[in-house]
Amino acid sequence: MRPDLSTALRLRKLPPYLFIELDNLKSAAVKAGRPVIDFGIGDPDTPTPPAIVAAMARAVRDPGTHRYPLGSGRFEFRASVAKWYLRRFGVRLDPADEVCALIGSKEGIGHFPWAFVNPGENVLVPDPGYPVYGSSTILCGGRPVAMPLVRENAFLPDLEGLARRFRRGFRARLMFINYPNNPTGAVAPRGFFRRVVALAHRYGFIVAHDAAYSEVWYDRADRPSSFLEVPGARKIGLEFHSLSKTCNMTGWRIGFAVGNARLIGGLAKLKGNLDSGAFEAVQRAGITALAAADACSRRMNAVYRSRRDMLVDGLRTMALPAPRPRASFYVWTPLPPGVDSRGYAKWLLRRLNVLATPGVGFGRHGEGYIRFSLTVPTASIKEACRRFERISGR
Repeated sequence: MRPDLSTALRLRKLPPYLFIELDNLKSAAVKAGRPVIDFGIGDPDTPTPPAIVAAMARAVRDPGTHRYPLGSGRFEFRASVAKWYLRRFGVRLDPADEVCALIGSKEGIGHFPWAFVNPGENVLVPDPGYPVYGSSTILCGGRPVAMPLVRENAFLPDLEGLARRFRRGFRARLMFINYPNNPTGAVAPRGFFRRVVALAHRYGFIVAHDAAYSEVWYDRADRPSSFLEVPGARKIGLEFHSLSKTCNMTGWRIGFAVGNARLIGGLAKLKGNLDSGAFEAVQRAGITALAAADACSRRMNAVYRSRRDMLVDGLRTMALPAPRPRASFYVWTPLPPGVDSRGYAKWLLRRLNVLATPGVGFGRHGEGYIRFSLTVPTASIKEACRRFERISGR
């Protein structure tokens, strides 16, 4: 009898991972020799700052970094995270039990529901939103419940409508929120976080805030807050962060979770059974990165601001009413009424050799939009704009 090699039911419940689909389309075009400009995945194109690379090189040469990095992370790294949070947000953390090192924030977000969500429990996920919120919920047996993010509500969840559902008996175990937002670029005012905290206390659910883009912003008035700045947030929630976007370290895989000690402890316990922690040398380099984070973000935000303005102006030549994002490095632009986002993305690739992300890939409420990442060399953005002008006839 042959063994059954079919995947588990939980895996079959997952939709195809959006970026793998896009990469396949791009690979076919590149293989055909076409000059593709890729605005798809948000992967910073500029190198990691030299001081961080040098710190990594020193750490790798130390044999003390070559052993298992067990536990919640190197204490010096966690202390540096706490120091940065105090400097940046005015939030005081205990590095002993309120900070956990992660192998990138995606790993922590993916593992977190496994530690706290039981089969059948509801998890509130933004729609459109980062696909991992929903996929991690499905994999642990939870039930993802969409919170629509629409332009009319500034791409914030309808908390009043959610409160009405709770009053009618709806229950949730966990809510994911993400500001600055991927894919919409929206920024949440502190008042929004206060309302989320009040709702969580009243109806007894956990809040997980994905703050991966907190250091990518353009005007001082839009400088993002930490969810943990709100009184009472630490009693019911935690925040995920990453050095990927802040210091151009996507491939290094180093991030952290901070907040409620019991939530951090549960995540650390799960991780202790599934991985052996982030490489010690990367954690040492992360200490250098956190010390330089403010300077890194200032330098990169100036680059992204210039690219944002150039790309938005170019998209408008094609009659796409692209708004200028207040934060993150994504341009989330509405399509003409009735236009299918997957079809439009394929048309862009076929006609202009430009790859962008169809909004529906982030959820049903992303239909009617398309996302462009600003992590593309400035010269390539200029070339894309020339292609936009050609198609518009200008």
